[in-house]
Parts: sequence; C-alpha cells; structure tokens
Amino acid sequence: MKTILVTGAAGFIGFHLAQRLLQRGDRVIGLDNLNEYYDHTLKHARLAELEREPGFGFHRLDLADDDGIRQLFTSYRFDAVAHLAAQAGVRYSLENPHAYVKSNIHGFLNILEGCRHHTVPHLVYASTSSVYGANTGMPFSVHGGADHPLTIYAATKRADELMAHSYASLFGVPCTGLRFFTVYGPYGRPDMALFIFLKAMLAGETIPVFNNGEMQRDFTFVDDIVEGFVRAIDHPATPNAAWDGNHPDPATSSAPYRLYNIGNQSPVRLMDMIRVLEKHSGMTARLQMLPMQPGDVPATYADASDLQRDLGFTPKTTIDEGVRRFVEWYRRYYNIA
Repeated sequence: MKTILVTGAAGFIGFHLAQRLLQRGDRVIGLDNLNEYYDHTLKHARLAELEREPGFGFHRLDLADDDGIRQLFTSYRFDAVAHLAAQAGVRYSLENPHAYVKSNIHGFLNILEGCRHHTVPHLVYASTSSVYGANTGMPFSVHGGADHPLTIYAATKRADELMAHSYASLFGVPCTGLRFFTVYGPYGRPDMALFIFLKAMLAGETIPVFNNGEMQRDFTFVDDIVEGFVRAIDHPATPNAAWDGNHPDPATSSAPYRLYNIGNQSPVRLMDMIRVLEKHSGMTARLQMLPMQPGDVPATYADASDLQRDLGFTPKTTIDEGVRRFVEWYRRYYNIA
C-alpha cells in the first residue's frame, strides 16, 4: 500500500483520481482549500464521497500556506505526490491574474520544496493543453515548443513545467507533467462548456456558442485522464540517456523529467458536441452564436503517442459514450427526470 498525497482532492479530476487510488488499496491524503471559484456544494459532495473510504484523510489547506504545506510533508512519508490543485479557468485568468500566480506558482513551489526536502520518489502534476497557446501545428506534440501562451493561466502552468525541470535537475526530484486536453465527465466543473450547455438546455435557456460553433476540442473523458495519471504515478520519471543539449527535447531531459499529453486524439467540433448533448438529453439547444473570446484557441488536438509507448495506454472513450455518462450523472445528481 502506497501513501499518496492528492492535492485538489475535492476538485473534479482530483476527486476521481483519489477514488481510483483508494479502490486499488492505496492510502490517500487529500488536500484542498475548498475555495468558492465555483459552487462549493459540488466540492463538498465530492469530498463526502471520499470520506466514506477508510483509507482517506483530508486536510483543508491552501497551497500558498508555506508553514501549512511544510507541516503536511513533515507529518507523512509520501510515496508519491499527485498535484492537481490549481486556480483553474482560462477566462477567469483575464479578471483575476493574481489568483493564478498565488496558487499555480507560489503554491507549486511549496509542493516542489516539500518533495525536495522529504525525498518524495515521484511528483506527478497536472499541466494543460493551454500551454500550446498560439501554436497551430497539429497534433500538438510534447516534443515541440510551447512558449507562446495566450493567457496568464497557461503561462503559470508552463512556468510549473519549467520549475519542475529545475528541481529535477538541481535536486534529483523525479517530475512528470501531464498536459490534459478538455476534460469532461461526471462531477465536472460547472464553468466548463459541457456543464454550462446541459444546464441551459434542461432549463430551456439559450447557450453561448463561441466562434460560431467552429471551435474544435480534443474532449477527453475523466476516466481516461485518471488512467493515464495512475500509470504515470507508477512509472517515475527517469533521465533520458540520449538527451542532447545541442538539440534539446522539451519532453525529456538528462534529469528525471517527463512531459506527456493526455488527449483523446480525436478533435470534435463544438457544434457536433452540442448535437451529441441533444441526443442524450432529449432536448433541443437554443444557440446564441458569438465570436471568439480573448485567450481562446480555435482547435486542440493531442499527439499522445508517448503515453502509449511509455505507459501502455491510449484514451479511448468516445464522445458519444462520455456525454451519455455525463448526462446520466447530471440527471441523477440534480434529481432531474
């Protein structure tokens, strides 16, 4: 049995990951500050599910609480750290950039310091497809550049990747970063498109459709994200003996450092996703067609071949199956016939 710290345990992906680790017999120590970026009742519902499990312990703690994080690492001997806590949301980063620096940079530094001083065998942390920013060459590859982020959110997550590399290089902390592509599924975040759309459709309200529905996203079901995360936890990053500083590979290093994309490798037009939502909800969407918003990109598309090669896994849940399961959960959770 491993003891694993899961930060952001009351969040969407952190909750699902903690559940999966508990189900396989690990001891999970969850951390979350339970902030009110979105409806906190959903966070408390997730947490209540986890607290039914005997192997789960919880600490309400902010990542930027230096003393609190130091004490947490002193109190346990972690076999791995799964770091998912962050200030999320692309559009909110235009309104409150300081929150992103506090959580995603200051907070991540505290996690790195904890791993360094307590010799944690592996840190696996969530990054995002948003780091690809202005890149247009697709599919997005971890072996290409990601140095033109379009939002503060993306910039902080790219900074996390670079900070992780410095700790892997200087202190030998094995670090694996996972770039997630448009995650959706049960217990999802209410600020995400699928949640917003279904809520509006069931209420008979108009839904905003940006870029006139021509956006494409590599929608990835949460169970696939979790499977990739668990496999990464179990395969600590190691140095790449063939790494060449004259031709540096951004995804590997002479230090114990790795980056992977986790995406479905099958981009879906926003309008097509809406049609699938209509199919499984039995509702017709009322659309308000709008232009592209600042910070948005027209398309995302993951090259997840490294994930398959190194960890033996490729996301495979179809948009039809994933949306069906999300709609079923939504109706059950909100008691909608």
